[in-house]
Amino acid sequence: MGYDPASSSQVVAIVTETVAHRSGSAALTIRAYRPTDHRECRQLWAEMTEEHEGSADPGALFEEYLTRLDLSGMWVADVGGTVVGMVGLLLDGRGGAVEPLVVSSARRGEGIGRALLEHVADQARRRALGRLTISPAARNLDAIRCLHAAGYDALARVTLAIDLRGRGGTWQDGIDLHELRFKY
Repeated sequence: MGYDPASSSQVVAIVTETVAHRSGSAALTIRAYRPTDHRECRQLWAEMTEEHEGSADPGALFEEYLTRLDLSGMWVADVGGTVVGMVGLLLDGRGGAVEPLVVSSARRGEGIGRALLEHVADQARRRALGRLTISPAARNLDAIRCLHAAGYDALARVTLAIDLRGRGGTWQDGIDLHELRFKY
């Protein structure tokens, strides 16, 4: 038996709520993802993937993301009828994980990411989650600064990697943690 959102008016009310903000000169609305947003959100996903990972079809994993069983909600930032950002909330035990958080590169620095982060935190609180985590790429300094300013100032988990392809030149030197030196 599948999930029927109409069976719970509380969940439907939370998921369909829209929140208006100001972004530059245009009104910013944070609202629930709709199937009609698919093309624009897939493009945002592709932009994120190309920036950080690279791929033959950078938007392909968006389809897989939409089928995740732990996906509790997904919201978009809409400016004048155009989707310029998106954020998702994954359930992780008694906490939640923000994945993804994407703002179109042309619209960064306008407070859209901050508005999406505030919205997803409100949604996590409404679901009575005890914590909210996000895992930016270690070399994405702009994102880390934005997240830190938004209150994400506790290290909950550290993911370490070993480069098995011998691409040592793609890593940068420069992070110390517990008196150990790491590349990022």
